[in-house]
Amino acid sequence: MNTTAGALRARWAAGKPTFGVWVALACPFAVELLATPGVDYVCVDQQHGIVDGRDVVGLMRAAEGRGAVPITRVPANRPWLIGKALDVGAQGVVVPLVSSPGEAAAAVAACRYPPAGVRSFGPIRSSITMDARDPRTLGDEVLCFVMVETREGVEQVERIAATPGLDGIYVGPADLALGLGLAPDLDKAEPEHEAAVERILHACRAAGIVAGIQCGSGRSARRYADMGFQLVTFAKDSSVLQAAMRRELEAALGEARPAAAGRDGYT
Repeated sequence: MNTTAGALRARWAAGKPTFGVWVALACPFAVELLATPGVDYVCVDQQHGIVDGRDVVGLMRAAEGRGAVPITRVPANRPWLIGKALDVGAQGVVVPLVSSPGEAAAAVAACRYPPAGVRSFGPIRSSITMDARDPRTLGDEVLCFVMVETREGVEQVERIAATPGLDGIYVGPADLALGLGLAPDLDKAEPEHEAAVERILHACRAAGIVAGIQCGSGRSARRYADMGFQLVTFAKDSSVLQAAMRRELEAALGEARPAAAGRDGYT
């Protein structure tokens, strides 16, 4: 099984989208359950998930064991956080709250070794999972995605997308909504939000990089894939668990229950 970033790159090169799941819970068994055949990647959420550094390797091992490529959203755009995530085996990082070309360039530099970047050499686990110690392989093949989720970021998205070495931009609809002064949720229908998402997609196309997005359902994921998004997250462990529990409870009680306020729709 190829669980390196190359597996995702190959699908994109063939013009195919990749579909993945988001992991917020520190439970490797849940990852094994979620990473069914057809799931291309698993993203471990270190920004908002109930995951700390000691959990990450176990979650990535579970993804790898099921044939899914492990990536991670780091807590912040800091070189040591990005480098450490890659050193322990993440095949790519999703970097939150990038609002300028300079911030995007910093994220890329943290992924690449000198002279292309500033990453420190210490591939403690990635040298095993990637079967390499060559800095060119370890640094150049991993994925760097940044999240554009502020008004400032949208206004500068064309320049962000043109950042050398950047692999893609990932849309977190809830934080993007907050940045635009809207209520945070996934699958937003407000015209301003839809226009911002389309602008990000077009900027990625023009720059020849990958557009990614977080979705609230498989149906939504299919729609965004048809629009041209290529890194498409269609489910999250905590959301799937909540939704299934509500559905089965409704069936047991024989009645429809109102949706809980503040449903798990962040990102």
